[in-house]
Amino acid sequence: MAQVSSPSDPVEVGGRELIAASVEIRPVDPEHPDGRHCLAEYVAELNRRSTRGFDPSIGATALPQEVRPPAGQFFVAYLHGEAIGCGAVKHHADSPAEIKRMWISPEVRGLGLGRLLLKKLEACALSGGARIAHIETSAVLTEAPALYRSTGWVEVPAFNSEPFADHWLEKSLG
Repeated sequence: MAQVSSPSDPVEVGGRELIAASVEIRPVDPEHPDGRHCLAEYVAELNRRSTRGFDPSIGATALPQEVRPPAGQFFVAYLHGEAIGCGAVKHHADSPAEIKRMWISPEVRGLGLGRLLLKKLEACALSGGARIAHIETSAVLTEAPALYRSTGWVEVPAFNSEPFADHWLEKSLG
């Protein structure tokens, strides 16, 4: 992993913007090694932080065929050529898009990269025809609901039976 100052380290004015400008978010096949790496880290983190045990094949899935065009899109975020995050969009005709498997490496959290990735995922959902997007998350990922709420997402009643979710959120995209 590239050495990046942590959120607790002093960051010179403009440092966050410089790091964000160095991030490239691009579509990648979910079975590409970078995609598999990020998804494995996502699952490992959920299982470290939760007593429920997360199984990505149960509940609201994001299987490779569900996040490949035209059904969806999978993205990997790169910093200096290293995969540091991922996220996916599932498109649905005449229904809200789903944002899935959003993850940013702990080494670069707090630098605004989650917001950057979320913005890219929202734009993908909108360009796919969705006017509304859904996302669900676990309470153990305390940073996630805070990020979503701060970017205009609102909590709504459960819209699926995802067994690992505690929060269901929705956002109007345009």
